Amino acid sequence: MSEKIEIRGGIIRLGQFLKIAMLVESGGEAKARIQAGEVLVNGEVETRRGRQLSHLDIVRLDERSAQVFVIDYGGGTAAADACPPRR
Repeated sequence: MSEKIEIRGGIIRLGQFLKIAMLVESGGEAKARIQAGEVLVNGEVETRRGRQLSHLDIVRLDERSAQVFVIDYGGGTAAADACPPRR
């Protein structure tokens, strides 16, 4: 089951989401893992770090997955408004 990661705003980019969801430790790691074809979005390999994710997209890396859960469809930058994951 995927962990829901709450995001304020409509869209977030894949590299940003990997960091917010704590699937990677850094932007550099996100870039490398995406370029290596290790990241799946909705079950398909994604190699674009700037891929825009939206509500209910599922991102998988290794054995972990996280789901984008948009809690506010208003304007703003999703990365700046992201809620920290609940642990």
